[in-house]
Amino acid sequence: MIRYAPVAALVAVAAAVPAAQAQQADLAAVQAHLRAVDSMTAAFVQTDRADKVLTGTLTLKKPGKIRFQYEKGVPILLVGDGKAIWFLDYSVGQRSRWPIGDSPLGVLIDPSRDISKFAKVVPSSSPNILSVEAYDAKRPEYGRITLIFERQASAPGGLMLQGWVALDSQKNRTTVRLSNQRFNVPVSDSTFRFNDPRRGTRRN
Repeated sequence: MIRYAPVAALVAVAAAVPAAQAQQADLAAVQAHLRAVDSMTAAFVQTDRADKVLTGTLTLKKPGKIRFQYEKGVPILLVGDGKAIWFLDYSVGQRSRWPIGDSPLGVLIDPSRDISKFAKVVPSSSPNILSVEAYDAKRPEYGRITLIFERQASAPGGLMLQGWVALDSQKNRTTVRLSNQRFNVPVSDSTFRFNDPRRGTRRN
């Protein structure tokens, strides 16, 4: 009797090796992009799980600084000041704070992180789109984020960040789409200052 199982297993292993190499190459490209970007500005459109849409301007500066300035009339602000991520709600005078490492956004603003240790490539229907999911299985309370890139030779690391999908520990999904991306432009540190909604004082 001819046994085909060992042959089939060898074929499966041979197919898996190029796939693994391709994933490593894609993760390396994402890491190269993240390390090549020191600052970024972009317009964003944010959609939450209830399909509520908000727009605004994103500003990023490494290490640790990010600001989501929402459209006029929206009394909230999301800002990273280099040490922590703050969510500020001026309508009720409340604030929440997370260490940068505890937020999925840390993958964007912490250049020291090695994404190969906690990220994987997500299959895409288009070869021109590269999606990478970052998730720490040991810290499920931090949620997960799927970064979406378009392959563009002229962009940092050959990738253009198009946006992301964030899923928090309560399974609340938020989608952010970017446009008018500009990389490595001058950004003042004062951009990441904010007023404490509880006291009305300025934080540097």
